[in-house]
Amino acid sequence: MSKISIMKELWQFMKERKKWWLMPIVVILVLLGALLIVTQGSALAPFIYALF
Repeated sequence: MSKISIMKELWQFMKERKKWWLMPIVVILVLLGALLIVTQGSALAPFIYALF
């Protein structure tokens, strides 16, 4: 299953069942995941870990 089909399926689920409250949660999780991937091994890592 490709990532695009997963996103399309999630979008259809939220659209059909009116679960729009899930959108901010999904966006925050994606942004946190991207932040962890981008800053992996950088000098910013100790500061990011201090946030959590």
